[in-house]
Parts: sequence; structure tokens; C-alpha cells
Amino acid sequence: MSHYRGRFAPTPSGPLHFGSLVAALASFLDARRVGGQWRLRIEDIDPPRCPPGAAETILRQLEAFGLEWDGPIHWQHERGAAYQAALDTLVDRGLAYPCSCSRKQWRDHPIYPGWCREGLREPGKPAAWRLRSDLGLRPVVWHDRLFGEQHFDPATLGDVILRRKDDLWAYQLAVVVDDADQGITDVVRGFDLLDNTPWQRQLQHGLDQPEPRYLHLPLIMGGDGQKLSKQNLAPPLPLDDDAVRPLLHRALVALDQRPPAELATAPVAEQLARAITTWDAGRIHPRPERSATAASH
Repeated sequence: MSHYRGRFAPTPSGPLHFGSLVAALASFLDARRVGGQWRLRIEDIDPPRCPPGAAETILRQLEAFGLEWDGPIHWQHERGAAYQAALDTLVDRGLAYPCSCSRKQWRDHPIYPGWCREGLREPGKPAAWRLRSDLGLRPVVWHDRLFGEQHFDPATLGDVILRRKDDLWAYQLAVVVDDADQGITDVVRGFDLLDNTPWQRQLQHGLDQPEPRYLHLPLIMGGDGQKLSKQNLAPPLPLDDDAVRPLLHRALVALDQRPPAELATAPVAEQLARAITTWDAGRIHPRPERSATAASH
């Protein structure tokens, strides 16, 4: 068994769509090709965005496409104590601070200007917790497996929120803590998260955590030029086998894996077995976007 450990981490704000399938399939194949593990994490730290039953629908969709995960499901709503311990460490090291400012107050600035770095600007008001992007690891440099060397100064991105004013945990902290606790070695995800990586590398450095390898995938765009997403009402993935088979083939085409046309009607297990043995991330064209229409040809 390879030491590779990947993951798929959907937010249960609605069912998976074709863009989700492409990301899940790429991370699954990348792990299975080298005999590695593929873990499933449900990122449900924002309950108002997670309607009842959405997570169960996602599990059924993954099963319909043959994407079987290893080990127990990792639920973020159970992880509050781990996130608090990480935040406490960052505070102790001077890398996180409370902030009472509202977005309306700094709307004329391109990024949050750090007004509360040296103390709350408005004591007594609800406060979020932010990462000090001007401290710690700077610049952040890493090699993306598809897009090559990346070079960012996180201070130009601003002090990202780690815990919100309503006491809900924010994505950046949760994903870093969970990747470390799950032993994730490789992150395969959409290009829209590439510019989140500098904050996450800063957090990994500040928490003495290992740094996984990254492969960011071209985004799947709809006919309207917008990224396929739940917010844009992208059609949900089907569950019936007759619809699943051609859509799985289409996802392999979107990943530039060149599956034979005759496999479009083959059973899911047969398509996946071939895809695992022939998977080559180097075939993916390094473009930030790809249209869903083009992916069907």
C-alpha cells in the first residue's frame, strides 16, 4: 500500500453536480493509481447552508458512480475541539487575533486593513478571529502539479477569518486541521481554491503541520460562462445506472484521459478499472477553465 492518502471534501449545501464529479473522480483516480487511500470528509461546519438530507444524497451519488472511500467518514461538525486547540496555538504564537470590524466598515479597501491587529477597535462588540497574514511564512511558494510554481505574498490577500462572529468555524482553519489529522498527503481540487493555498500553507507552518502536495484542476464552466455550482443551480448528478455510465465517461473526457468512446455505455466498474490503470494527471491541460459542453466531446 502506497503512503499516498487523498480525500474528497464536499460541503453538503446541496447535491453533487458534474463539476463535483470531475473533482471527486480526479482525486479518486490519483489515489487508486498508486494504491493509495481515498478518504471522505463532509465539510458541514456551516449548518445554515446544509439542508437536512443533503449529506446522505452526496453519499448515494458517490456510491452510484463507484467512488468508494476508505475508512470512516470524517464529519466536520464533530471537530470543534480540534479547531479550538489549533486556534489557541495560533493565538499563543501571536498569529491570530480577535477582530470586531464589519465588512461594511472596510468596504472601501481591497482587503481587510488589519485595524484590530494591535487590539480590538470596538471592544464589547462581537468579534471574529483572523490570521495575521503579515507574520509567519512569507512569501509562500509551492509547486502545483498542474500549474507549476506558485508564488504568493499572503499579506496581499489579507487577514483571513478563522472563526466567525457567530462562533462558526471558517473553512481555512478547519481544512488545515482536518488534512493534518487525517494524514492527507495529496490534495486534488478545483482551480478556484488555488489562491486559498497561501493561507493554508501559512496555517500549516504556524501549527507545525506537514504540507501536502497540491493538484488544482481546471474548473468546469456552464453554458452561461459561470462555474458549475450549487449556487448557479447546476443539475444534480443522477443515481440511475443508465444516466451514470455516460456521465462518468464524460467526466473522464473532461480530465483529458481519452477513454475509448465505446466505454461510454460500459458498466461503472469497468470504466473505473480502466481509468485507474491509465490515469495520468500529466494529460490534463493546464487551463484554469473548461466548458461543460467541450467536455462532452
